[in-house]
Amino acid sequence: MAFNIKKRGKLTYYYDGDRPVLSALVTEAQADGDLKIYFAGLTGGYSAKGVLGLDELVTMDPDQEIPLVFLSWEKWLIDAGICTSLKQIDFIEVHAFGCQPKSPNPMVDPIGYAAEQDRLREAYARAYSTFFKEYLPDNGVPCRFTVHLVDVPDKAASYEFYSTALLQRALQE
Repeated sequence: MAFNIKKRGKLTYYYDGDRPVLSALVTEAQADGDLKIYFAGLTGGYSAKGVLGLDELVTMDPDQEIPLVFLSWEKWLIDAGICTSLKQIDFIEVHAFGCQPKSPNPMVDPIGYAAEQDRLREAYARAYSTFFKEYLPDNGVPCRFTVHLVDVPDKAASYEFYSTALLQRALQE
């Protein structure tokens, strides 16, 4: 996919369409030649179902869904011509908003609902740490994860998150 690109001073916007609502990526040129990168938020749910080839997402599965977000961001970096791998950037912060479990119903099964919340908290932590350990072992980990079990506009979504990273030119030489 080729992005539309708009440069304005130190900022470059990478977006789709003629009337975008959001940019997929925004980069900010730093005085030393480095590039701060802002990644748009992604949600799992309908999009994750399609990527995973499922008719419906029965349970939220951070172990499968979280890597998809990072790999989507990697594809955007490649499509934008910024770099060829997430291994070339360092994440500064990741803001992740995990949704409330879709089932069981907390009114019908409050104990099961609480157990599902616990499962999700553990699964999110495992999915993040596993991705960084296995895919980005030489990189640092972000300083901040903000994880809340809340709901987002995509009612099928398991999470919504966005991130900021830095492409350090000196490390690429």
